[in-house]
Amino acid sequence: MPNFSIPLSGLNASDTALATISNNLANLNTTGYKDTNVNFQDMFYQLMGSNGSGDQLQVGAGTSVGSIATNFSGGSVQSTGVSTDVAITGNGFFIVQDGNNTYYTRAGDFTQNTSGYLVTADGYEVMGYPATNGTVNTSGGLEPIQLPMGMVSAPSATQNISLQANLSSSTAVGDSYDTNITVYDSLGTSHVLSLDFTRTSSGWTYTATLPSSDITGGTGTATTVASGTLSFDSNGNLTSTAPITLSISNLADGASNMSLNWKLANSSSTGLITQVAGSSSTSNTTQDGYSSGSLTSFSIKSDGSIVGAFTNGTKVVGQIALANFANLQGLTKEGDNNYSSTISSGAAVIGTPGTSSMGTLTGSALELSNVDMSTEFSNLIIAERGYQANAKSVTTFDQIAQDTINLIR
Repeated sequence: MPNFSIPLSGLNASDTALATISNNLANLNTTGYKDTNVNFQDMFYQLMGSNGSGDQLQVGAGTSVGSIATNFSGGSVQSTGVSTDVAITGNGFFIVQDGNNTYYTRAGDFTQNTSGYLVTADGYEVMGYPATNGTVNTSGGLEPIQLPMGMVSAPSATQNISLQANLSSSTAVGDSYDTNITVYDSLGTSHVLSLDFTRTSSGWTYTATLPSSDITGGTGTATTVASGTLSFDSNGNLTSTAPITLSISNLADGASNMSLNWKLANSSSTGLITQVAGSSSTSNTTQDGYSSGSLTSFSIKSDGSIVGAFTNGTKVVGQIALANFANLQGLTKEGDNNYSSTISSGAAVIGTPGTSSMGTLTGSALELSNVDMSTEFSNLIIAERGYQANAKSVTTFDQIAQDTINLIR
């Protein structure tokens, strides 16, 4: 008698293949989707005996789905211009959390929620490493990445100042020249530091002052914070380019005392102040302090670092982490572009993009689905032919069964 279970097993396996192919085609435009394919395997065999040479006579019991493998090769990267979008090139998954649940995804179509947290389309928080004063701490635990617009960047006190100037060699003794540099204290308050140069018979003296209102106990209109002399050789160059320290204390706003390093030479040890013919003038001033600022935008770099653009400059505000697994096929698909780890996949290995086995990131871009339409259509034809063939076996077995019944009528 015919065994209907054999073609039925083929129908079931082909049905699974058709469903898988249909799912691939349905996710042709799903961000970060990975193509899957069904692999069949033959089932157990019934031993019917052996022939004269001792060869076994075996009859198979059909087929079944041996595995459904996921193709984790990278999809194309498409630029979007959206700063919260990010694509992975190479190995790794973004780490996202929903309460106590941790998932992994290749879909980087992130947005920001009302609290400024970077989240997936379903609201899962994207995990990474925080930064303090522009320095990322990767030795600590993962934290949700928060980037609220308007977040404050702490001020930085001025530590170094310089000016490129000429003090006229034709200036008479007792005439003077003044120039100003704006500096910042530890609270981000700006102060106008005045440098007053006076010609002497042997060179120039300088007096550094701040407005008296900036100094607790200051008197008059300006309070002197430092003074000294500058000497020049016959070519108008400084005879000494050693830095000068300007100490400022008792600031009225309660900021920390300031110690300014006045650099008199550039990186090539060339003096920045000259005494040659012409008018006294200042061509350039520099200082390295800044007041507090607020975040206006950000960008994601290839190593996952998030660089914030503040009103007072740029600063790293965090870094996106990636996870990888020993056995990617062991991951469980959770839907919504998410995977979860299992015993089979192994524990997540966490690191930063571009290190160890981790891929790199592309900001303002997304990884597209890696489904190939022409391949899926070819697979669809093959699976459909397999279904047809097994269905034909069922109808044939049915006819044989009917003929057998008719023998006794």
